[in-house]
Amino acid sequence: MKRIILSCLLIAASALLIAGCGQKNQPVSSGSGDTGGKIIVGLDDNYPPMGFRDENNEITGFDVDLAKEAAKRLNREVEFKPIDWSSKEAELKSGRVNVLWNGLDITEKRKENMLFSDPYMDNRQIVFVKKDSDIKTIDDLKGKVVGTQSGSTGEENITKDQNLKNSFKEVKSYPDYIAAFMDLENGRVDAIIGDEITGRYYMNKHPDKFAARDIVIGETTSFGIGFAKDNQKLRDEVQKVLDAMKKDGTMAKISEKWFGKDITK
Repeated sequence: MKRIILSCLLIAASALLIAGCGQKNQPVSSGSGDTGGKIIVGLDDNYPPMGFRDENNEITGFDVDLAKEAAKRLNREVEFKPIDWSSKEAELKSGRVNVLWNGLDITEKRKENMLFSDPYMDNRQIVFVKKDSDIKTIDDLKGKVVGTQSGSTGEENITKDQNLKNSFKEVKSYPDYIAAFMDLENGRVDAIIGDEITGRYYMNKHPDKFAARDIVIGETTSFGIGFAKDNQKLRDEVQKVLDAMKKDGTMAKISEKWFGKDITK
């Protein structure tokens, strides 16, 4: 009887050892791949009109509406998670968010760290000033205090052009454009370099306070949706429904709601 019990114990121990070895040899997920569940969208919730909080503190915006419609067509839940936009690539890589969908410019540098959808909207980086400002040309920015958003394409363009950056008295970076425009209104900065779409939206909300100058800083870029490098499946699924939304006019209707016309690509 003792031998029978001992043999059973040895067989059980061997089975556990084999199972344990099998588990050790299983690949470890990075956490950013698509599991087919809820889609967590990372965004800057102070980035109107792409993604921001309304008077009821609800997250809304052009990109939010696009993401909701895409998730609906994919029969998946969607959650909008505000993040520090300057840390967006780390949030995506870690798997804390599945998608970056919030007026994200497609750049060669960012392509090194993430996948992108096809471009769906063009955007320029231009200059915004107070209504009575005497800044008319790029030369007028010399010796001025200039604001931009931290981690934005505007900041990247300033950093890349050292001659331009050195011509400014100071460059101030803000967590969002709302804070930058508040400092512009209060005279703490002389101008803002930022996304034309966002700036014009905010400017149109305060037509007596701000003006846009057709001074383009850097190259014109396009907005795209960012995915983790190992998330090709989700990227392709989202792209497929975006193409359908473009074809059936849904994307145009959402654009007309926020911009008064279809400005999508």
